[in-house]
Amino acid sequence: MELFYKIIFYISGFIIIWAMIGYPVSIKMIGKLYKKRKLKKDYSFQPTVTVMVVAHNEEKVILDKLRNIIELNYPKDKIEFLVASDNSTDKTNEIVSQFKSENPDYKVKLYEVKTRKGKTNAQNEAQKTVSTDYLIMTDANSLMERNSVKELMAAFTSVDIAYVSGRLSIVNQNASDVSNAEGSYWDSDMSIREIESRIQTITAGNGALYACRTKDYYDFNPIQSHDSSMPLFYALRGKRAIANHDAIAYEKAGEIVEDEFGRKVRMNRIILKQILPDLKILNIFKYRWFSYFYFGHRTCRYLLWISHLVVLLSNALLIPESLFYSITFTSQVLFYFLALVKIITKSKNKYLTLIYYYCVTVIAQWFGVYNILTGKAKPFWEKAESTR
Repeated sequence: MELFYKIIFYISGFIIIWAMIGYPVSIKMIGKLYKKRKLKKDYSFQPTVTVMVVAHNEEKVILDKLRNIIELNYPKDKIEFLVASDNSTDKTNEIVSQFKSENPDYKVKLYEVKTRKGKTNAQNEAQKTVSTDYLIMTDANSLMERNSVKELMAAFTSVDIAYVSGRLSIVNQNASDVSNAEGSYWDSDMSIREIESRIQTITAGNGALYACRTKDYYDFNPIQSHDSSMPLFYALRGKRAIANHDAIAYEKAGEIVEDEFGRKVRMNRIILKQILPDLKILNIFKYRWFSYFYFGHRTCRYLLWISHLVVLLSNALLIPESLFYSITFTSQVLFYFLALVKIITKSKNKYLTLIYYYCVTVIAQWFGVYNILTGKAKPFWEKAESTR
């Protein structure tokens, strides 16, 4: 049995270390080999576009969002605006309708989803009313930089590029320990995505800002999210999903742990399927770098919840074997203890905050798995008020 414990200890330990240290370091080293490869842009490419905003009870932010998108720097005769209201029961629809009547010079449409089934379903329904060549999707609480549409369109320089993701910029990063940790995570992840994009294709986008060809749109299951599903969908079909981080959307991160924790639980509502959604990903001869990217950036991260449990339990059983296992077990216990210290003392120490934030992320994965196994995973959620 000792051999079995050692095997699962080292495999689980490898997954954790590779996800959090090995892959980020390796991708930066690989990126240096491709440093001469730059993102191509063609600013003369200005097709017709629809900016879609999905909203559910967003009366607090929808007016600011509408004012923001009509100020986008893009030819007025080539841009339309579509609000997909996911069965809103507050004043969202009323505000959009009034804005539409007060701004007749802009092509603003409201699509009302009759039964709330979540963001992806609202996108699926509303997309069928779109007649423009391209579709840009953005969240109701995200404010787009004026040139963001031009930037997204400029990146569609070849037919194999099916998806372009913008950059999410956290505007309240210094508001709290939680938002600071989330901002630090996004800064790190954006740098990884930039390299993946430059080499071949990204493994995930972000809901704040992204674009695709209308004809390439696919009706995903409502339980799925475009953030994780779209880049994977296109990559498996030999197309590219890339990042243009000059296209920027500004958004607030959750300022309290409950808000950010709830968001992460929602993100993990199909985590079991995301670990290895298709065996074809393993075919490195066909998918080349994408196989490596997905394993390191997605598969290993989606396995953190079980890897931490297995490495802790197997380590405990191996303590009698040698001093090494005593040290590794003590280190793990100390790591979790430091997270508790952060909770109890409410310390502002950035290292304690990062440890605590990481533990919250792993626990959120466990909640996601629990919801899946108990049938409680759902395609919609209650928004985090501190992000509005």
